[in-house]
Amino acid sequence: MYRALRKAFEDSKDEPGAADFYYGEMEMRRRGRAGTTRAERGLLHGYWLLSGYGLRASRALGWLASTMLITVVLLMGVGLPKDNPKQEATGTVPPGGGKVTFEIDKADPQNPTGPKFTGKRFEKSLNVTLNSVVFHSSGQDLTTVGTNVEMTSRLTEPVLLGLAVLAVRNRVKR
Repeated sequence: MYRALRKAFEDSKDEPGAADFYYGEMEMRRRGRAGTTRAERGLLHGYWLLSGYGLRASRALGWLASTMLITVVLLMGVGLPKDNPKQEATGTVPPGGGKVTFEIDKADPQNPTGPKFTGKRFEKSLNVTLNSVVFHSSGQDLTTVGTNVEMTSRLTEPVLLGLAVLAVRNRVKR
């Protein structure tokens, strides 16, 4: 019934009315037991929770801000190494000139010790987090945990940003 009403409002070019019935239609699908599988209801519940079915920009932006804050805190706490690993170049210069060969080695990042929540570490963490929102690697050396946090945020944060953009688009379209 909601679907038919939504379609009628869309046909009459009443976008705000159609959006209201779309929300109602999705609510009935999420709450109903007949005609929807448990997996589909789970997906609908997640879609409702994260962005109000693509109609609530504030909800999606709130989740994005929360996720970014959690990422920054995790990176500051355990993701950034103690020091930036230094590159060391070793090689030999043959007598009388010729070709020089260097071997560049870099130590593995060490887990942080001492004060973890400093301004410098916050700046680095924020840089990594902001880069992850747009699928961009920061190039920052991270610990193993930090690499996993960055990969997870590079997956989740752009999705939340996309849901927020979708909700804003639906709001402007009205």
